[in-house]
Amino acid sequence: MVNINETISEIEKLNPELARQLKKYVKDHSYGLVFEHNLPESVRLYTKRPAVGDTVNVMPERGKKEKAENSVPWVVKYIDGEDAVIEHDGETKAVSVNDIVTLVSYRDVIYPGLREIDRVERGNPDDPYHMVINSENYHALEALAYCYPGKVDCIYIDPPYNTGAKDWKYNNDYVDDNDQYRHSKWLAFMERRLKLAKQLLNPKDSVLIVTIDEKEYLRLGLLLEQMFPEATIQMVTSVINPKGSARDGRFSRVEEYLYFVMFGEASIIPGKYDMLRETKDQKKRSVRWAGLMRNGEGSARSRIPSLFYPIFIDANTGAYHSVGEPLPPGKDKNEVECPEGTIALFPVDGSGRELQWRLYPPSFREYVKSGWVRFGKRQPDGTRSVSYLQKGMLDKIKSGDICVVGKDSEGALVLEYKDSMGTKKPATVWNMVSHSASEHGASFIKEILPGRKFTYPKSLYAVLDTLRFVVSNKPDALIVDFFAGSGTTLHAVNLLNAKDGGHRRCICVTNNEVSADEAKKFTADGFRQGDPEWEECGIARYVTWPRTKYSIEGIDVNGSPLKGNYLGSDTPMADGFKANAIFCELTYESAWPIRLDRAFDAIAPILWMQAGCCGPIIRRIGKSYLTTDYYGVLFDYNQASKFCEKVKGTPSIKTVYVVTDDQRRYSNMCKRLPNIEVHRLYETYLKTFEICGEGGLD
Repeated sequence: MVNINETISEIEKLNPELARQLKKYVKDHSYGLVFEHNLPESVRLYTKRPAVGDTVNVMPERGKKEKAENSVPWVVKYIDGEDAVIEHDGETKAVSVNDIVTLVSYRDVIYPGLREIDRVERGNPDDPYHMVINSENYHALEALAYCYPGKVDCIYIDPPYNTGAKDWKYNNDYVDDNDQYRHSKWLAFMERRLKLAKQLLNPKDSVLIVTIDEKEYLRLGLLLEQMFPEATIQMVTSVINPKGSARDGRFSRVEEYLYFVMFGEASIIPGKYDMLRETKDQKKRSVRWAGLMRNGEGSARSRIPSLFYPIFIDANTGAYHSVGEPLPPGKDKNEVECPEGTIALFPVDGSGRELQWRLYPPSFREYVKSGWVRFGKRQPDGTRSVSYLQKGMLDKIKSGDICVVGKDSEGALVLEYKDSMGTKKPATVWNMVSHSASEHGASFIKEILPGRKFTYPKSLYAVLDTLRFVVSNKPDALIVDFFAGSGTTLHAVNLLNAKDGGHRRCICVTNNEVSADEAKKFTADGFRQGDPEWEECGIARYVTWPRTKYSIEGIDVNGSPLKGNYLGSDTPMADGFKANAIFCELTYESAWPIRLDRAFDAIAPILWMQAGCCGPIIRRIGKSYLTTDYYGVLFDYNQASKFCEKVKGTPSIKTVYVVTDDQRRYSNMCKRLPNIEVHRLYETYLKTFEICGEGGLD
């Protein structure tokens, strides 16, 4: 159907009448994967206060189960304080605002905002933030499509498998094995989200990865082929349960499937294993880093005084700070004034002999900048050893015998000999012990969130392997997961960054549902969805965000250090990750406050996301314009000249927003800032979501 529609679009340019006839013919006939498309899809917004004009459901009495009457759509006609008048098919009645919940269809126009709930900051100030967004994923995807059209490198999703158990909802009701439209609902549900996913992916080089089991893998494969005819698609079989899941009279199931949908120049990156056969690591040749301090004959300070100088490091963290000037002969090293908060390293051996460094200060600075200097572990006195790459090693890097595979957290190169690097192409069957979901999925939940349950979490290392095959050569990749579950994808991105020094960022979207059994218990106890007691136990708040936060901090939910090391690493889990992350909840704003510039703070995090998720979020604080190191907002056009001067003086600013309803002023700003991405507020924002709501994706 995608090819037919594209062909008709081309014909329409030459022969509109023929195109009209073809459209009618196609509309009356079905091609490819046939399923019921016109099933309505809607979601309840329990955290939004109903407003006049909203479609709503009346919630059941507290302590009572949901009935058919609670699914009837009413329209809010009038609100007075806590009282509302609602109407359906000519019938009106008065209800409490607290007893109704807003209902939106996927075709309704929504204007998303974000409300920050929490954040964790252990990375560098200029590191981008990961995001965990609590939201129904369709509307979150609309927001992401506004921020990142064609800019996402990888989408990894683990959607509901449609097993017949109560594992997912359609129109606020669980879909079970008795639903005769189960497969059509699932396909319609997936198709709508994949259409938005397609808008996000970089058509020149990106990968969509979808995991599934035997219930829907055939239909999913057909859907992917139909939606993405331009892509290369492969399916991988992965053993995730070596013990097997017993089935009466049938084979024991041990596997699931992964579809890799590759766009443009995207390809699979070779690794160290073929993923089919477990092999022991062969002993690798290590790249030699030489000690910076001379210690042989002729190494005394007095012989070459200009090689005796201080290297300053942070007194608390040990991080490199700067280099001082060589000390004149005879000057006591203890008389050197250190920059505030630092200590000095000198080339002094264990016996107290004052020696020489091997590099002069200017060369040392260049080596640090190039990643050719590495600092060792901190000693009890706070000092650290210093090593560097000699000419022979640098020559091997230049010739390709030694390969740069990344940088560590301090900027030093991570190196491997070419002949010890992975060159094996992965097979289409994976059989890795580390991919077992019970040992390496559920175990992380138990370790980080003791006492909290999450059904069928993925193995951290299975997701890590999956991602590294497509983004290991993209240290700044943007990765999206809009079925985030327990947050394994974001955890895996942090682990991949820790291994190779990358700065990839991950945006995860998950709702805040509780399980069917938990919902029954909360209902019996008199709670409703939307109540704090209910919401605190939802997936996003109870599992996804805590796992993200505490894995970064290296502690469990009780504050105790995590135990053990990550597989294949000497790094303790208790060290956490040098990463920043923010937890937000999607909000639903009204058009008129946005048009009147009264809702800037609600959409401010979305603008910050669009600008790259770096630095502080610009809030409205009464200024005529505001900037960070990464983006700026002009609120008062009368200050346009000063704003442009500030932007041009900050080379790292790549995105700006101009609050104006005048097209000429906006065009003028585009001319004055030719190398900057200029957005007009609020016109482009409003128009984007109005197009989506009017069926722009159909």
